[in-house]
Amino acid sequence: MAKPISISLAPNNEKDDVKLVLRLIFQPWKWKRGSAIKEIEDKFEEYLGVKYAVSFNSGRSALMAIINAIGMKKDDPSSAKAPAYAKASAGKSAGEGVLLQAFTCNASVNPLIWSGVKPVYVDCDKDSYNIDIMDLKRKIASNSRVLMVQHTFGLPADIEEVLAVAKENNMILIEDCAHSLGAEYKGQKVGTFGKAAFFSFGRDKIISSVWGGMAVTNDHELGEKIRQYQEKSGCSSYFWIFQQLLHPILMNYIVLPLYNFLDLGKIFLVLSQWFGILSKAVHWKEKQGKKPSYFPKNMPNALAILALNQFKKLDRFYNHREQLSQFYYNALKNSSFEVPESLSPEYLKKNNIKHSFLRFTIKHKKAHEIIYEAWHKENIIIGDWYTSPVIPADTKLESVGYKLGSCPTAEKLAKTTFNLPTHINISQKDAEKIIKFLAKWK
Repeated sequence: MAKPISISLAPNNEKDDVKLVLRLIFQPWKWKRGSAIKEIEDKFEEYLGVKYAVSFNSGRSALMAIINAIGMKKDDPSSAKAPAYAKASAGKSAGEGVLLQAFTCNASVNPLIWSGVKPVYVDCDKDSYNIDIMDLKRKIASNSRVLMVQHTFGLPADIEEVLAVAKENNMILIEDCAHSLGAEYKGQKVGTFGKAAFFSFGRDKIISSVWGGMAVTNDHELGEKIRQYQEKSGCSSYFWIFQQLLHPILMNYIVLPLYNFLDLGKIFLVLSQWFGILSKAVHWKEKQGKKPSYFPKNMPNALAILALNQFKKLDRFYNHREQLSQFYYNALKNSSFEVPESLSPEYLKKNNIKHSFLRFTIKHKKAHEIIYEAWHKENIIIGDWYTSPVIPADTKLESVGYKLGSCPTAEKLAKTTFNLPTHINISQKDAEKIIKFLAKWK
């Protein structure tokens, strides 16, 4: 049976990536330390034109390093196990808040909570899926010291407006670039506008090393503190690294080929994660606002080697994503699907914006029905971001400080949006099959 058309099951893995992992699996002396760590940091500094690029095992760890370096006033530490928002709401000394948008992942929220900082959710714009400037202005408070802006799905936020609000309110700007490596706003790469930024190399990001992340800044003092944080964090265990190296191998040779053959691939994936052979993208603890033991850690050399191999393919990946996105746009623009204007080539050119096209996101009133039928009838796995204002959908919202009703647009979008895949392993034929399936809903 054919492999599924999938949006997130090891999307960027190509033959050379799998071969590289097969070699690394038998070279454990390269797993923790090596020259690849500095090389990927140097590549990022050169690519973005920044003074500091400091690698970590995830975007989560990179964000923790940034928050630590900023030196934010934390919530009352008397209840060490309680989330920051819970401590503040209990009437104890309230720390400084970080404003960030809903319609996001708990991976962007939890590092704040783990650092003892209160997340304050701002609604998002219904067309761009980025932060709503008007709601942002309404929710700024006396303890709002940091604004974290997400470039959702790779579309740069309205940086000029964001910078103006941050400056007017004396707030530090952090860019969440987990979706947007390579994106640009008026000729300037995202990740270079704020005081600091972080990137992710997770399994379904622009480039993938299964796990990995980077904190970047042009601020000397901040950069030195982030580097010190990296030095103190230590490296992941050999077993954890082994889990990540197994991921591309097992996905390529077992999970994807057998995914729909008597559901053997699905069963193998679930069991391998259950028994700890493979790690999950989001640990169960994170869905409850708790921190797994492997955060924060440095980026292992083995994963840096994988990231370097992906990084050299960045332009080819981008051209492929852009081509598929234009195909989707032209096929769906005059239909019952709501295709944002911000995805049109004309809009992007007019506003001098480079979209990274991590995914092609559209809206439909029957989005969840479409997702279900695509999966169960057509072997097409689409739409796993976002089905909740804070994903994954089974995240306990109260544990990450989100109150239902606080961001109505984000909650509505969670019910109506879904994603079409744009990664390198989606062929033109695959894209045509997706559009053919969607035709019945047009």
